[in-house]
Amino acid sequence: MTLTTEFECVELPLADAFTISRGTQETAENVVVRISDEAGMTGVGAAAPSVHYGETADTVEAVLPRLLAVVEAVDDPHALAHVERRLRETVNDNPAARAAVSIALHDLAAKRLGVPLYRMWGLDAEQSPKTSFTIGLDTVERVHEKTAEAVEAGYPILKIKLGTDRDEELLEAVRDAAPDATLRVDANEAWTPREAVRKCEMLTDYGVEFVEQPVPAEDPEGLKFVYERSPLPIAADESCVTLEDVPAIADRVDIANLKLMKCGGLREATRMAHTAKAHGLEVMLGCMVETNAAIAGACHLAPLLDYADLDGALLLDDDEYGGIDLTGGEIRLDALGRSGTGAQKR
Repeated sequence: MTLTTEFECVELPLADAFTISRGTQETAENVVVRISDEAGMTGVGAAAPSVHYGETADTVEAVLPRLLAVVEAVDDPHALAHVERRLRETVNDNPAARAAVSIALHDLAAKRLGVPLYRMWGLDAEQSPKTSFTIGLDTVERVHEKTAEAVEAGYPILKIKLGTDRDEELLEAVRDAAPDATLRVDANEAWTPREAVRKCEMLTDYGVEFVEQPVPAEDPEGLKFVYERSPLPIAADESCVTLEDVPAIADRVDIANLKLMKCGGLREATRMAHTAKAHGLEVMLGCMVETNAAIAGACHLAPLLDYADLDGALLLDDDEYGGIDLTGGEIRLDALGRSGTGAQKR
């Protein structure tokens, strides 16, 4: 067998400027990876690097030749555990770059077996939770408009970005436009511990389901302070990056938010999900702003989750890859109708 590999950087315009407490982006740079076998089957994956975790499109492109050399040397698309171990040994950092290779190789392996990826893993598609749809920071008026648009599009679960001095005004606007929606809040590390407790008490008045990453990841005791006093469940995102982080947050949060671009691959995310469950945590899988070449792979982990936040491709204005139908927030794995992850060029 001879596997061949290639990659390219793509710049993806967003449908609307996306703002969180750390900043604003209008485009997303992803790096798409393709791995092909001698029969012409091709697996596709992508990296959505985050500067917050020390990666850019340039760093991804810099390390991908070394990572893809591992794939070509092993030359077996079904040696998934072996390849992911070798990828970590080759490049310990750069998890988004490793995730791109992992997704592409899993896509190819499932295509060669003629089954969707979730079936290759033996998962139950009917257990997939609905994904949330994210409303970024903006003016109160624009947040109201974006929320109304999301409701009209049929998304029943909304994730609201907060972390400003206008948080209650923004939440009022969201609740006014979406009186029946399930609301989740993400502060992206913007609050102090005492401020977070006060905010959580305020959020209960708006029927918020849970609060994600209220305080900086560098303050684990602050996170525990909030967890012990908050009337709402707390989720960890920036505080939960790798497998080793899961036991450390087990007495500080209720929910572990995993991301392929943080942990470096599908098999590692699976290990993290099982470890979190073993520590009594619920599990959510999130994403960056990503092409369907990445999101489609993440969707196949949905049956392992309690919550999903896999709307990254829904925020794009244009994506040359199609993926899994997420209309109304449903993750329709059992309606995929093709093998692999479901990512394909439009």
